[in-house]
Order: sequence, then structure tokens, then C-alpha cells
Amino acid sequence: MKYKLGAHLSSARGHKNALNSLIEKGGNCLQIFSSSPRAWKPAQIGSELVGEFRKIKKELIIDPVYFHALYLINLADPAETGKKSIKALISELRLAARMGVLGSIVHTGSFKNDELRITNYELIKDTKEYKTLIGNIKNVLENTPDNSLMILENAGNRKIGQSIEQLSSILESINNKRLKVCLDTCHLHAAGYDLRSKENFEIFLNRFDSITGLNNLEVVHLNDSRDQFGSLRDRHDNIGEGNVGLDVFRNFLNNPRTKHLPFIIETPGFDNKGPDKKNLDILKSLYIE
Repeated sequence: MKYKLGAHLSSARGHKNALNSLIEKGGNCLQIFSSSPRAWKPAQIGSELVGEFRKIKKELIIDPVYFHALYLINLADPAETGKKSIKALISELRLAARMGVLGSIVHTGSFKNDELRITNYELIKDTKEYKTLIGNIKNVLENTPDNSLMILENAGNRKIGQSIEQLSSILESINNKRLKVCLDTCHLHAAGYDLRSKENFEIFLNRFDSITGLNNLEVVHLNDSRDQFGSLRDRHDNIGEGNVGLDVFRNFLNNPRTKHLPFIIETPGFDNKGPDKKNLDILKSLYIE
């Protein structure tokens, strides 16, 4: 396959089993949880299992593989949750380097101060809350391997990363080549980015490139949305069954500036059992040779 197209799959039966499951669904890149996403318990994976994972990954030519960080993460929290978030991400990125996983995709979190839970584009840099966020991200990067990436995902609600300007502010403040961005089509839709026309899509890419840099766009989540445009609700739907529109996926998959990227689905599945072959097949049909 010329393209990189894959899915977030369960690793409940073992991380290596997710690799085989991906091949059955017709994918060639993968996203998994390293451990339960709803608990602070880090993954404990021995050297033998790490070796098996790397071996199968290489044999099946699955690349790249990403972790998705815990749902509990809040890097803007100055108290216990912030400390646990740092510890969890350090553990996960160290594991990623061992397993040949490229990095971890992270929902950055939210500010506790209601005045800073902003709905406009800009983050307020001279606040103690923003400084906490930046300090916590730096802490993670300083204590993890150089060959692991920390990838911030855009938000489809009123959390940090609702706008590309917010993500750009964070990248500018950190100034570390290991800090990257993941864009989610459902979240972009919820946040009010209309990318259905080729013209609007080009305007968006130009804006992203000018303030964030397309070189910092690491991966794209292709998800449809159960909710209306600009709703600030980010419930995922199967490709073609929601309100995003197939043209958005078509634009990402075929634009010369994005088509080389890894694309990952996080859809509920047409059988409600998670990302499936049918979703991937629909996306494959949108490629223009």
C-alpha cells in the first residue's frame, strides 16, 4: 500500500495481538493504549514481550505505531493530577522507545480556572496556569528518550487545543522537535473548522503551516461526528454516517501536503465493536490514484 492507513485497536488481549488484528482489517499503521486508559497503573511489559512485539511489527510491516495516552491526563493541573500525568507520560514514552512505538498522542487537558477555559483562539501566556502547562510538558520531554515523540491532539470541546492557534502557542513556548501535533477530523468539525471544500482546506493548511508548521503535523485521526458543526461536542461516528462529510476525508487523503501522513480511525465500528475493515475500505475508496 502506498498510503498509511490504520486504526486504534484494543490491546486487552496483548499488544502483539493488536498487530495481527490490524492486518485482518487491512491497515498498515496502528494506535493502541499501553495500559488501561482509565487508570493510573502503568504498563508492565517484560523484555520477552517487547521483543515479540518488535519482531511481529517488523514482519507485518506495520509502521508507524503510536500509543494513545490515558484519558486521565491533564498537563495543566498544578496539583496531584498534574504530577500523575507527568509520571504516566514519562513511563509511557520510555516504554514506547523500548517497543519501537513512535510516541504517545495526548489530550493536553484543561485549566481549572473558568476564565481560562476560553472559547476564543488565544492562550494567555503570562498566567501561572499556562506556565504550569508548559513546565509540565518540558518535564516530560526532559525525562524521556530522544527517539520518542509527544504528540498533542486538537480538542473538539472547550479544552486546551480547541484551536490550532492554541496548539501553536504551546509548540512555540516549548521549542522542541519532539513535540508534534495530531489533528482529529471530528474535533475540527466540532470546533468550527469547515474543511469540506478544497478552497477551505487549502486555507486551513496555509494557516496551520504559517503558525504551527506542517512539518509538526505527525498524524491525523479520521473520524466522523455524531454531532453538528461547531457544536463543541466530539462524539465519533463511522465514516460516512456522521456530519463531517466525505469530502473532508477525501481532502486529507489526497492533498499533496497531507496524503503522506499516517491516518488512524477511532470509529465505533459498523458492528459497534470498534474500528473495522468496512471503515478502512470506505476511506480507501476515497483515494484518487
